[in-house]
Amino acid sequence: MDHAPGFLRLVEESRKRIRETTPEAVHARQRAGERFHLVDVREDSEWERGRAMGAVHLGKGVIERDVERLFPDLDADIVLYCGGGYRSALAADALQKMGYRRVQSMDGGWRRWRELGLPVTGVRDG
Repeated sequence: MDHAPGFLRLVEESRKRIRETTPEAVHARQRAGERFHLVDVREDSEWERGRAMGAVHLGKGVIERDVERLFPDLDADIVLYCGGGYRSALAADALQKMGYRRVQSMDGGWRRWRELGLPVTGVRDG
């Protein structure tokens, strides 16, 4: 996807303030039985076409509004992902500003997760 320069600058600024992880590291944590929340911040239509195994959906458009209901503990261990890691970086930055202390963005996102053949659910064409 060809992203606008202003959007890319905003993402790069956010990346300076957040922690990032990789799909490989997230999957290793899942296999090890670690307890954390994997949150898909993509649009509803993207979620409906498939998602990483174990993920819950809280779209980027509503995450700031709804996150406290889903995860009231500011020390909740949260890993966010989107299509490629840009929207999740912005969302991670916003959650940190809201006081969440253990939030990460998964660099590479859904595309990298799929490329690696990691477990998915709900996958359909379209």
